Amino acid sequence: MTEQSPFKWRHFQADIILLFVRWYLRYALSYRDLEEIMLERGLQVDHTTIYRWVQRYAPELERRCRPYVRATTDSWRVDETYVKVRKVWMYLYGAVDSEGKTLDFWLRSTRDGDAAKCFFLKTLATSHVSSPRVINVDKNAAYPKAFQELQAEGHIHIAPKQLRAVTSTRILPK
Repeated sequence: MTEQSPFKWRHFQADIILLFVRWYLRYALSYRDLEEIMLERGLQVDHTTIYRWVQRYAPELERRCRPYVRATTDSWRVDETYVKVRKVWMYLYGAVDSEGKTLDFWLRSTRDGDAAKCFFLKTLATSHVSSPRVINVDKNAAYPKAFQELQAEGHIHIAPKQLRAVTSTRILPK
């Protein structure tokens, strides 16, 4: 028995549906923005239809694209910066590998050991991220505490000396 096309019985062609889903996932566009863009091009699609397409096809796209995401290197650079989100100051944690590929990022209202630990756990759980050999961080006192807790729990298996405190490296824009 052959597998049925996921686009069977759809009013629009598959390439149109995938274009909408890709633009929504890739760019900071709302469903109404996409509706307006396509209306200018002569294609009338309601924003709720686009929402349904994203809900239906985004997980499938992610599942099919995930094997092609390249693995990262084992040398990490971790930093955080202070950003304003909806008139509230928050900490944006970020991690990149030695080649500059983004490992993960996370927004948190606090800058403490628990926040750093949660960020490390989230980054380690990402499927395309390799286990770290070296982690370069700034002199934030929360990182060694989080690192020791993760080692005690068995999430990180590297020597404590491999958590390097670097003062001049900034990986996130201020």
